[in-house]
Amino acid sequence: MEWHKGDYLVSTDPERLDRAAIHRYLSEEAYWSLGIPRELLDTALDHSLCFGLYLGQQQVGFARLITDYATFAYLADVYVLTEHRGQGLARWMMTCIMAHPQVVPLRRIMLVTKDAHPLYRAVGFDDPAVPSRILTRHRPRCYQG
Repeated sequence: MEWHKGDYLVSTDPERLDRAAIHRYLSEEAYWSLGIPRELLDTALDHSLCFGLYLGQQQVGFARLITDYATFAYLADVYVLTEHRGQGLARWMMTCIMAHPQVVPLRRIMLVTKDAHPLYRAVGFDDPAVPSRILTRHRPRCYQG
């Protein structure tokens, strides 16, 4: 699927993904995935519904959903390159994700963020109503030294 806004494009075409650019950002700049090995990221991309944000041929943003395509998804690795921020592109990309026909019927979509709450609230996310019901199993990153 594709969505257009001016010169920008959001696409779910896996062939368009610039995996090297995604890896560079996630392994070097994203606080949540510093040092992630390329092979591990490639596996994650292969098993996710990916959304690339492009200006011409350059990938300038990304997001992915880990989903069962029936009831649940987890949103991860959302970013827009610094030089393209401030134009509403992250919100637009999130709007495209929420409009995708395989996402619309999902009962629950979850995410974790340290600092982007306003972005996600603008597209319908809210704080958990009952945080005491949410459990996680967290292991230290095995790919950092």
